[in-house]
Amino acid sequence: MHIQMLTKKLKHAVYSGRSFIKTQPLSVNYGIDGLLIMGAMGIAGNNNNLFLQRLGAGDFHLTMLQFIPQILVFFMLIPIGIFADSLRNKRIMMSAALVASGIFFMIAGLSAFIPVYAVYVFLIFLSLANASTFGFYNLSWQAFFPEAVPEWKRNDVLTFRARMTMLVQLVVPLLVGGILTAIASDEGKIAAHQVFYVVAAVFVISNAFHVRRIKAVKPAEPKRMSFAEMKTAGKRLVKNKPFIIFSMTILFFHMTWHMDWTLYFIGQRNYLQMNEIMLSIAPITAMLAQLVTLKFWSKMNTKRGVERPMVYGMLGLALCPLAIIVGTSLPLSYGPFVFLVIHAVGHLAFANITLNLFQCLLKVVDEEYRSFSISVYSCMITLSNAVMPIVGVAIYRGLGGDVNALRLTFAMLFVLRVLAAGLWLLRLKLQPQQAV
Repeated sequence: MHIQMLTKKLKHAVYSGRSFIKTQPLSVNYGIDGLLIMGAMGIAGNNNNLFLQRLGAGDFHLTMLQFIPQILVFFMLIPIGIFADSLRNKRIMMSAALVASGIFFMIAGLSAFIPVYAVYVFLIFLSLANASTFGFYNLSWQAFFPEAVPEWKRNDVLTFRARMTMLVQLVVPLLVGGILTAIASDEGKIAAHQVFYVVAAVFVISNAFHVRRIKAVKPAEPKRMSFAEMKTAGKRLVKNKPFIIFSMTILFFHMTWHMDWTLYFIGQRNYLQMNEIMLSIAPITAMLAQLVTLKFWSKMNTKRGVERPMVYGMLGLALCPLAIIVGTSLPLSYGPFVFLVIHAVGHLAFANITLNLFQCLLKVVDEEYRSFSISVYSCMITLSNAVMPIVGVAIYRGLGGDVNALRLTFAMLFVLRVLAAGLWLLRLKLQPQQAV
């Protein structure tokens, strides 16, 4: 009887899957895109700090791991946005960025073979790979998305893509962390990291061919911007009050978010003494929390719009500093596990940020100069991403550079993140016409 029921459920799942593929090809294609790109970034991005340490890096180099690619992206974004607006087919730009990223990942993997300068070679080429993906590819993806996906389909497409990326982000950290933990020697761990970068390269290059399957249903007319037209676009952007208010509010939120990115690793590794598998469990539990609540938040978007639910994600993220504060205040025998629980709880509402932030941005950009507006917005967020982790580490060191300084820094972050959520609510109250 149980076998028959199981067989029936499997047949139903297969039938439902085939039906979904036939009726939702756009969601499926974007889902595959999400699987490949997040698979690559997960494989190449997990435990980079550990790899850099094993090559001989110090705390300064760890901050550069975040700073250099973001600065590269910062200087790339405006020219890329202008170039994207001039293209009739933005998929070419997406594919080129992915191929470049794959080449840079492969070279980064070879860095361990270069004596003396291994740390610097790795930093340079991993930064170029990340800049190609998070700058070049991401901006062209954002510019192309409104052309390929009608507004009424966007929540469903992004929900399915988010579900696929979350599944990858559940599996990859556990796999990577398990492999690294199982290897005893540092030489073996370094070799494993090198293999990871090659696999990431294969993933992104595969995606370069896959994205060509996605077609534009409402392609924007190519726009070659002269200096005079750039000036016009800039004036229109400055006069676009909904865009300015949205950008300033989200910039403050990102600043409070980015400040602890290096501090989390310092807290987990130095004070909670978490090994590779424990470091991998942290993003896995956080992603699982998002995955199990994704459907709930997606339905809320349908009922209430994409802007109001954002505040829940912001408040959830405010709980994450408490995870470090509480975890490091407890004995090592169970402090790391308490950290993991609170950290996961803080991510129960984070799917709102994943699903809604880009949709909120599309509501306030100037459609005529969409890529240019997105570029300016992305420049601000990228600059925060480059600078704020360094600011966070500087505050921590300025307060003493010990566990008490770490707790005090995270207490400040908790207050700032609650304030960021309050500013978002104030924006909605002052501009109710945008909260749809």
